[in-house]
Amino acid sequence: MKQPTIRDITGGITAIKGIRAAGICCGIKQSALDLALIVSDRPATVAGVTTSNRSKAAPVLLCERQLKGGRFSAVVANSGNANACTGRQGTRDAAQMRDRLARLLGRPAGEVFVASTGVIGKRLPISKVLSGIREGLGRLSVKGGEVAARAIMTTDTYPKEVAVSFELDGKPVVIGGMAKGSGMIAPNLATMLCFVGTDAQVSAPILRRVLRRAVGDTFNAITVDGCMSTNDTVLLFANGMSDAPPLKAGTPRLDAFEEALFQILSRLAHMIVKDGEGATKLISVEVRGSRTVHDARVAAKAVANSALVKTAFFGEDCNWGRIMAALGASGIRFDPSRVEIALDRIPVVRKGVGLGAAAERQAAARMRRPEFDLTIHLHGGTGQAAVLTTDLSEAYARINAGYRS
Repeated sequence: MKQPTIRDITGGITAIKGIRAAGICCGIKQSALDLALIVSDRPATVAGVTTSNRSKAAPVLLCERQLKGGRFSAVVANSGNANACTGRQGTRDAAQMRDRLARLLGRPAGEVFVASTGVIGKRLPISKVLSGIREGLGRLSVKGGEVAARAIMTTDTYPKEVAVSFELDGKPVVIGGMAKGSGMIAPNLATMLCFVGTDAQVSAPILRRVLRRAVGDTFNAITVDGCMSTNDTVLLFANGMSDAPPLKAGTPRLDAFEEALFQILSRLAHMIVKDGEGATKLISVEVRGSRTVHDARVAAKAVANSALVKTAFFGEDCNWGRIMAALGASGIRFDPSRVEIALDRIPVVRKGVGLGAAAERQAAARMRRPEFDLTIHLHGGTGQAAVLTTDLSEAYARINAGYRS
């Protein structure tokens, strides 16, 4: 089967047949959108991945239990309050959100999901949220994707949504999604939320497999500040409303679907990092020549998360010694005397030794760009991996120093 052409379309999550969404202000925030609803007119299959942080928020624990059922009708998500570290009351509040939406929709509670993002440790104003769910249902629209994407924002500066269309056996299939995330970004998915849907016909077990493969090189390969959230949740649902035939494992049709899904998740992940709190630079950190792919990922994340490396990026200072130090502290095995480092293909280190001030000046000039690449070659094997990261600026400190005020 020839790989289909994947085309961008408008509408985000609501570009999918049978999906309606809404975003409202229910009063968690004083005067901003803070509650989103996404509803599938036809019950769907679903898969998800959640944070591996042991301090999981109440809605995350609820999602994890319900994902075992593999069925989806809707999700309600709030911003401004994480409903994390809120004890039994937080668990009851998450269940009330689920039950209220399920009852109003006339759907089983096990098909309704809940997500939250915002300040940790504060109880939700649950009466306002429950009233907001009823109001949001009245505003559901096939054009509501963008406002729903805005309603889950916290420190994000813009809504993040994308949708694509492609054909399987001559029948159009759509995948669309929305995400939020700007700070507290270092997902380990085995404050980021992502909801992706499709009108393809896909079973829940297949959805689980393709989603786990896709997050490895997308959401698990980004970092803003090295801080893993209590609330990270990615849901992928398929309502089967396309006329395309069901997707089966090991077929070219499923390969085409996976490629389109990877594009969606990759672009949403890229948006999250580019919108990182206080970020002025977007940097791809690639490690090559490690003993294993795992080692390459560990090393790339060690460099990408180093506060000293990230502040050097912000200062446009080609301080390669900080990169070498981060590599050495990563815990992987390599020979420092064989390391090569290049910035936008300008070599600055060869055989573990710097190439001098002229090379550093050339590299520093490239660091003035808003986006650049850092390539590290360990010359110790065939493993390679890349992580997308940002610089660390004074603005990041200001945003987070006053986050609760």
